[in-house]
Amino acid sequence: MTGRLTGRRAVVTGAGDGIGKGIARRFAQEGATVIVAEFDPASGSATAAEIEADGGSARFVTVDVTDKASVLAMMDAAGPVDILVNNAWRGSGVSRFERKTDEQIDTALRMGPYAAKWAMDAALPHMKAQGWGRVVNMASLNGVNAHMGSLDYNLAKEALRALTRTAAREWAPFGICCNVICPAALSASSRRMMAMQPGMIERIEAANPMGRMGDPEADIAGVALFLASDDARYVTGNTLFADGGAHINGVAWAPDLGD
Repeated sequence: MTGRLTGRRAVVTGAGDGIGKGIARRFAQEGATVIVAEFDPASGSATAAEIEADGGSARFVTVDVTDKASVLAMMDAAGPVDILVNNAWRGSGVSRFERKTDEQIDTALRMGPYAAKWAMDAALPHMKAQGWGRVVNMASLNGVNAHMGSLDYNLAKEALRALTRTAAREWAPFGICCNVICPAALSASSRRMMAMQPGMIERIEAANPMGRMGDPEADIAGVALFLASDDARYVTGNTLFADGGAHINGVAWAPDLGD
């Protein structure tokens, strides 16, 4: 590794598993001190311990991103943050548009744009003062393509993209770059969803130009590393699709929603 993040402090939410874990590990390998922010204490502390065992610097902080006080406590515990990755998500499963409840939509919005806004507000003073900062927000092709069965998720992720672009425009004069990644990668949560829809993973992979779903660390974390590094100093307000080309023509996402 090249030490591209040496001296930087990064917060990665949802870092106990999947894409968040992959990003946290890669950031630590590149020299960052990583705050592993996670709702589940077991997976969050395990990720931090794994990074430390590999010679990196990491600390676990518990967070419930649907709760503003918890997000602000996370940021306070983290200290001055140079890099912020808003990745955490807990899904509600798939169901038809008309069956998605107000509570599910409200929870999704709190996990998505609200949680990112709270954390970004807390990170801003330090980033602005030093004239350098990186925000990487994780969105989804689900929202871009309006995939079936995930209204709450789609709403939250598209709102998160709008929030990111607005911050990018307003914070660019301060040397703060804000970007979005729309990834396609297998994680524990995606595997659980696929298990409830027999044959769906095979259909998705068959429609992907590269013929497979991505690996969180090998395929997604490097994109986040680029956006978090000095190499991306002139990149802001962008959405990068780290999805094997799935966004080009769309990927079949047609879960069985019942009648």
